[in-house]
Amino acid sequence: MNAPTGQRAAPDRALPGLLRLTLRPPTFPHGPVSGAWWPRCDDLATELPALIEAFDTSWGRVTRLTAHRDTWTQAPCDLPVAGRTVKAAWLTSGFDPHTIRLFSYGVGHWDLLVVPPAADPALRRTATALLAGEDGSPASGT
Repeated sequence: MNAPTGQRAAPDRALPGLLRLTLRPPTFPHGPVSGAWWPRCDDLATELPALIEAFDTSWGRVTRLTAHRDTWTQAPCDLPVAGRTVKAAWLTSGFDPHTIRLFSYGVGHWDLLVVPPAADPALRRTATALLAGEDGSPASGT
């Protein structure tokens, strides 16, 4: 099932409030990645509310998450979302930096590919270049 997605515009022109998320259809075989999420910036406190709202409404109340510490500008352990707190665990090794794991009590968890925000306002970089590290080498999976 797909959640609502935003327009295919440059991040600085994208409409705020539209969630850019797609999940693997339930008819697909189970795998390690449940879907993909493209946040507009690397501030999780700003980006998380819309993502949590979509999961709360459609797939179960999210109570905690796990993410790689180096992916986000800040790493608070308590993230206020929709009048409650979502607990965060921050890992620096053994967890894919391009993944966020959402947990819903009694339902399970979802691993989402986090597509990095496009940092090239002129949109001159290729998809591979956007996913490459700052030195131009391909991004690592761990």
